[in-house]
Amino acid sequence: MTLEREIMELKLESQFEELVQAMYGKAIEDCSNEELYVAVLRLTKGMMHATEPNEGPKKVFYISAEFLIGKLLANNLINLGIYDKLNEVFDKHGKSLSAIEEIEPEPSLGNGGLGRLAACFLDSIATLGLPGDGIGLNYHFGLFKQVFKNHKQTAVQNEWLEKEGWLKKTDITFDVHFGDRTVVSRLYDLDVVGYQSGTGQLHLFDIESVDESIVKEGTIDFDKEEIEKNLTLFLYPDDSDEAGNLLRIYQQYFMVSSGAQLILKELKEQKNDLRHMYDYAAIQINDTHPTMIIPELIRILVEDKAFTMDEAIEVVSKTCAYTNHTILAEALEKWPLKYLEKVVPQLVPYIKELDKRVRKKYKDESVYIIDKDDRVHMAHIDIHYGYSVNGVAAIHTEILKNTELNSFYKIYPEKFNNKTNGITFRRWLLSCNIPLADLISEKIGMGFAKNADELEKLLEYKDDQQFLDAIDAIKLENKKALAAVLKEKEGIEVDPSSIFDIQIKRLHEYKRQQMNALYIIHKYLEIKGGKKPQRPITFIFGAKAAPAYVIAQDIIHLILCLSELVNKDPDVSPYMKVIMVENYNVSYAEKLIPACDISEQISLASKEASGTGNMKFMLNGAITLGTSDGANVEIHELVGDENIYIFGEKSETVIEHYAKADYVSKDYYKKSPVIKQAVDFIISKPLLAIGDKENLNRLYKELLNKDWFMTLLDLEDYIACKDQAFADYEDRASWKKKMLVNIAKAGFFSSDRTIRQYNEEIWKL
Repeated sequence: MTLEREIMELKLESQFEELVQAMYGKAIEDCSNEELYVAVLRLTKGMMHATEPNEGPKKVFYISAEFLIGKLLANNLINLGIYDKLNEVFDKHGKSLSAIEEIEPEPSLGNGGLGRLAACFLDSIATLGLPGDGIGLNYHFGLFKQVFKNHKQTAVQNEWLEKEGWLKKTDITFDVHFGDRTVVSRLYDLDVVGYQSGTGQLHLFDIESVDESIVKEGTIDFDKEEIEKNLTLFLYPDDSDEAGNLLRIYQQYFMVSSGAQLILKELKEQKNDLRHMYDYAAIQINDTHPTMIIPELIRILVEDKAFTMDEAIEVVSKTCAYTNHTILAEALEKWPLKYLEKVVPQLVPYIKELDKRVRKKYKDESVYIIDKDDRVHMAHIDIHYGYSVNGVAAIHTEILKNTELNSFYKIYPEKFNNKTNGITFRRWLLSCNIPLADLISEKIGMGFAKNADELEKLLEYKDDQQFLDAIDAIKLENKKALAAVLKEKEGIEVDPSSIFDIQIKRLHEYKRQQMNALYIIHKYLEIKGGKKPQRPITFIFGAKAAPAYVIAQDIIHLILCLSELVNKDPDVSPYMKVIMVENYNVSYAEKLIPACDISEQISLASKEASGTGNMKFMLNGAITLGTSDGANVEIHELVGDENIYIFGEKSETVIEHYAKADYVSKDYYKKSPVIKQAVDFIISKPLLAIGDKENLNRLYKELLNKDWFMTLLDLEDYIACKDQAFADYEDRASWKKKMLVNIAKAGFFSSDRTIRQYNEEIWKL
């Protein structure tokens, strides 16, 4: 340790002691955990504020409806380089830093992978010293808090905002004009500190007239038409009716109008020439929710009388870039023109002008912005009037180019590029799996924290039995820790020596949690028939379903019913347990991922753009069981056939089935006794005795008569592949090597690598 470091650490201890004394008039050991949490918060915010911001001639603005940032305390302490020292200070005074971390509420600013990716990207932008800020909304209740009642998901408001938190209220406000009203947006800032680097900002806009009391207690129900009171209450309000659709447009325009005004304000303050805006700013549009920033910037430039329409379109088109996260039609937003005319009439002439220019150039209706049904295709605006279009995994980008966006690829081949997603290793290893991070650093040093490719050095130890045993021992300790959490939170006891098979992600039919549930039925019936597994298996799910997504709710109901059935059956429960954790979020993920043995990544091939959970599991020594979809393809290439379990039809076959409309789930049901037995069990007496007949029958009919995401197509192959993985787990020596190879090959999936590529190939900061 350098003398400078020693002095810094000594100063930190005395600084914290003085801070606590000044705040509470007592010593650290005499304070409550809640008091110490506020003191650590102030200390950390002070150090972050004193950290130099990343600056440069050009800046990226990453605009996104979601930033699933998770708890920030541990991550910020690690990035500031003071976590270990502060931990020692707490130990010395008989206190626990990890207990204090638990007090922090988790910000509810995102839903799933889209928002978590945005959070990782901000961390990497700051770590790499790049000038860059995020732009989003300050949701008061965010998505929702999931509560299980009668084996069903119910959604209640998720309160997370605190009086003393990370957010800083600024004096920056903007007027945002809608067709029927004008509101004032207020900027709140949140510092993003890089790992041993400078800082950036997450800019979150809010409206001071928002009224949390309009939400009925214990629900997420509110009057969707009271815009001044509800505008920033929830992320993705229920859009199953017109009022919900309109509210989403109000929200999106509120975000982009505030964001556009902030960007232009910064550029003007720096006396940058707006005619060369693209030399000073890159705006990355994360999915289609922020698309309206393109016509909004054009509108402002034209109506300020500084630009002609041609000039404004050219400048904005050279400034904005678009990331596509999906090929699912329902996720590519298409707003009825009449809705836009009602909410943002001032934008409609500009959208029509953009469409008119497209129609003048191209006769292919599939590339028009406004279609024959008068719906505005947001992704089409992004592609025509942005300078870059990227997918988020190699296979996803190829599918976009060859099928889903082929008409656009033919017009703009130079715009299309791939940026495989990544995760920040600071949170998903250094913070959530400290024992494994420490073991790795003992062997290869801490270089991997900034250059993840250094994890490859671990391959030198793949025949070092002592090291392999140490990795395995850490995995067991993580499983014991998770078992304790599951007992406390879910009231279910699990065996830490069982195989932990985990599927945690948003609940959607294409992610095929229903296929995993059918495997569990199959395994349950095998055990009832006398065929016992070699080792007990613990099946763990974590997922929220959109409140308006009925079949997703039914899948959760099936899993919760199976959990009741399996865990209370004395013939079966010694051999398997089923758990669906309540209110799955980042904090829960940080406990689940380090404990996982088998990572379920079983989406229908061609449907998952990338996935990032697969990367987090891999980094923590879990083995992927998955289809050739999203980033699974690249994981497979990196680790080789022997260190992954791949099953199911390839994306080409799936795409062909959709093109020919020749997939009939009932044919698979009739042909296979295994499939028939598993599907029929959904409406069997044992399950109907526990569950709701309407929910179970609806799901049964869906699988039998529709099965849009082809669960039954891959079910038999899935069963065989999963059984093989469970059998292979018993060869402990071989399994430990698989774990090591996955950890060692995870370096490619660092978000630092992803952001370097964004910068070198798109932003050019």
